[in-house]
Amino acid sequence: MKSGMDRDDQMKFVAHEDQQREQWRAGVETRMHVSASNGASQLCIFEQWVEPTVGAPTHWHPVEEVLTVIAGRAEMWIDDEHRVLTPGQSLVVPANRKHGFKNVGTGTLHIHAVLASPIFEATFDGPVGAVRRWLPAVS
Repeated sequence: MKSGMDRDDQMKFVAHEDQQREQWRAGVETRMHVSASNGASQLCIFEQWVEPTVGAPTHWHPVEEVLTVIAGRAEMWIDDEHRVLTPGQSLVVPANRKHGFKNVGTGTLHIHAVLASPIFEATFDGPVGAVRRWLPAVS
């Protein structure tokens, strides 16, 4: 990865093309751009590519999140309120609110997400429970 991460006061940069996609769950690939793992201290920024009928099951975070549709159609919800979002639209999810999304289009859904924490933490209903990802790199 091309980055300037040696000192806290040094300019930090990330080459997105150097970040690998990883399969998060069946039908969902994620590319983390910025997180605690590469020096962020306040947020994480990532993209997801989601196959039709797949998405993120209902979950919540201890911080605010913004989900933006880049391509495709996403049914998104907060609690019991549902809406279909299309490219150029965002959903602002308040901290600790149950939310999720599903690809309701026929092609790949491309989402850009910003979470107000450098570590991705989510709690899911059901057997998955709590998930923590992209922790600070170990020196």
